[in-house]
Amino acid sequence: MIIYNLINFISYAANIYIGLLAIYALLSWFPGAYDSAIGRLISRICEPYLSLFDRFNLNIGGIGFSIIIAIFVLRMGVTILGRLLLTLAY
Repeated sequence: MIIYNLINFISYAANIYIGLLAIYALLSWFPGAYDSAIGRLISRICEPYLSLFDRFNLNIGGIGFSIIIAIFVLRMGVTILGRLLLTLAY
């Protein structure tokens, strides 16, 4: 039962972070949004993780796909971690 709660907590936290990444991406549509108080807060939370993917130059035609790849990697990591925890528990 504890393992299920742990997996649910990790999944819930990852979903919140994915939501923050989506908001971070949407802020790029509005001029000066990153300079607002909420924009600075979200930038401080999201940019350390996104900087891992900036090294791969995932821009195609002037559009950055690093956030999409970051969300995919995070979701896959949570899935793999959940399955690993279930395997170790039983």
